[in-house]
Amino acid sequence: MLLSASPWFILLCLLVGAGYAALLYSAKAPWSRTINYALAFVRFAVVSFLCFLLLSPFIKTTTTTTEAPTVVLAVDNSQSVGLFTPPTVLTQATQGLAQLTETLRGRGFQVETRTLSSSNGAARPDSLRFQAPATDLDGLLTGIGEGYQERNLAGVVLVSDGVVNQGRAPQYTDYRFPIYAIGVGDTVPKKDVSLPALTYNRVAFSGNQFPIEAEIGYDGYPAGTTATVLLRENGRVLQTKRVSLPAGQRRTKTTFLVTAPAPGKRRYEVVVEKLPGEFTGLNNQKFAYLDIVKGKLRVLLAGAAPHPDLKALRAAILQNDNFDLTTYLPGINPLKTQDFDVAILHQLPAQSGVGTEVLTQVKARRVPTLYILGAQSNFGAYNGLGAGLTVTPRGSQTDEVTPVPNATFTRFSFEDDALRRFSAYPPAPVPFGDVRLGAGAEAALWQQVGRVKTQKPLLVFGGTPAQRQATLLTDGSWQWRLQEAVEHDDRPEAYDRLMLRTLQLLTQNANKKRLDVYPTQDAFNAHDDVTFGAETYNAIFERIYGQQITLTLTNEQQKNRTFTYTTTSDGAPLHLGPLPAGVYRYVARATLGGQPQQDRGEVLVQDQQLEAIQSRADHNLLHQLARRSGQRLYYPTQFAQLAQDIEKANYKPVIYAHEDLKDLINLKWLFFVLLALLTVEWATRKYSGGI
Repeated sequence: MLLSASPWFILLCLLVGAGYAALLYSAKAPWSRTINYALAFVRFAVVSFLCFLLLSPFIKTTTTTTEAPTVVLAVDNSQSVGLFTPPTVLTQATQGLAQLTETLRGRGFQVETRTLSSSNGAARPDSLRFQAPATDLDGLLTGIGEGYQERNLAGVVLVSDGVVNQGRAPQYTDYRFPIYAIGVGDTVPKKDVSLPALTYNRVAFSGNQFPIEAEIGYDGYPAGTTATVLLRENGRVLQTKRVSLPAGQRRTKTTFLVTAPAPGKRRYEVVVEKLPGEFTGLNNQKFAYLDIVKGKLRVLLAGAAPHPDLKALRAAILQNDNFDLTTYLPGINPLKTQDFDVAILHQLPAQSGVGTEVLTQVKARRVPTLYILGAQSNFGAYNGLGAGLTVTPRGSQTDEVTPVPNATFTRFSFEDDALRRFSAYPPAPVPFGDVRLGAGAEAALWQQVGRVKTQKPLLVFGGTPAQRQATLLTDGSWQWRLQEAVEHDDRPEAYDRLMLRTLQLLTQNANKKRLDVYPTQDAFNAHDDVTFGAETYNAIFERIYGQQITLTLTNEQQKNRTFTYTTTSDGAPLHLGPLPAGVYRYVARATLGGQPQQDRGEVLVQDQQLEAIQSRADHNLLHQLARRSGQRLYYPTQFAQLAQDIEKANYKPVIYAHEDLKDLINLKWLFFVLLALLTVEWATRKYSGGI
């Protein structure tokens, strides 16, 4: 469709063209009358069209596309499905999915496959491998909802045994699409003894006793049956317990009391010996992973005045037994003269001048420090501390921001769950103005304003190797912990981990090592990619890059593996890939400035064995999940009925219309048409004896 100005303007363009042609070709010409009329028409057309282009006409085009309804096959490809589903039922389910795919496609549907371990639909239903180490059905269904938000999603066919061991309970979540559940697994109770959980403190102090409480689950055994429970380390039996299995219950507990050995990471194994007639021994073993330390890290939490941040920080720190917390408020809590391993200074230095004694003590003892800036902060005094950041606010204005992790920051990592929780945090105020990173400083978090991710730092690590310092540019982080606690059953794990890892990083690097190699997480799971960060310094402790590092990893069987790595300015970590569960010791070596340097430590890889804990399928969960979306539960023998029900739902294709406006003057071919007409006119006049 061609759109332009009113018909009166178009008539005016035609009159201008006609007048121009008449004026040019009304006189007697040396060529015939027919040629004269033809030339006049060409000139009339060209001039009229040029005048018309001055009115800025445009073309409106409408394009329509039709999208067929899409059915997503959401397959729980976890280990529990493969382990505990009878082979005939599992074969029937995978073949039924393949047949359902062909049937629905033949009826005009698009069919795509999603699994727990992949976000694309490349997998064929009949080629699935049930190897996922954990089951998060809510994450799978939520991901489908987000991925198909603007598409014609008819429904989701969920194939699962209903055993969930990660994420939220899906039966209590409203999904905006129909869910057709297909139950696999085995719901028949079997004779089985298992270890569902171990309860213990992850940090213990050398020489102290600590408990490991084992929860024993059992089914199908008569009253008076006795189970033997062993506590082992490196294959050596430390303690043995004989536990009676009470009648009328399905769970009982026993406790081992262990004396913590020398400092280091330890892995203890709890095993229930297999009983006669037991269905499986896969869930009879569980590991306890502990970090044995010399003593607690002493933390000073000082503030310019009472503030909700202080309570949030205190709660986060007290989650870890490895910290001994001292709180100081001017005029409220007296400052004790003692050595601290790390300090948190909330809005200190302050505009009011309070807290000078704590600033003096921190500076004199070169205590690693986390500064938290806010409305009461004295920014001029802060900028003189050499914390790696310069903040020049513009009056009292603030920006409302949320945290976004810096993808190039590798000194510690952020779990996927933490990233999702960060995105749900309420905005917190930060000073509006000029914020500059100093030499050697690195941002762990950026500021996000609304939906715009900026390159302004929010959490910065700087200082010198002799005194590590960090800065958080908001005094509103208490809102983050509160929001997270409300949304996640009083478990603000992302906020707490962020604060604890910040303190651990400050104390870990408070040394003068020229070679610093460290695991990027406190502990890895057996299916994780194990990664190491590395920092190299010259003789005056300036960061240097391009240095080759040799890392030797030794497992509990004293077998070595060697890796080489070259430090880069982008901070890329060393990737070791997944490793078997256990405690590994590592030694890193490099030659810096002609001098050999060495660093050593330990890394923990834990095997959670989540999928072997429960052998009984939970079809009631699948029934509730399907019923909440208005559907029902099916079984692998009912794929034909499922296909009929989906077809009866009468899902329709969706037609999308797209309008496109394009200025007529931007069509290049019109230029060549006009040029061709003018060229023909000129050539005809020339050939016919005209000028």
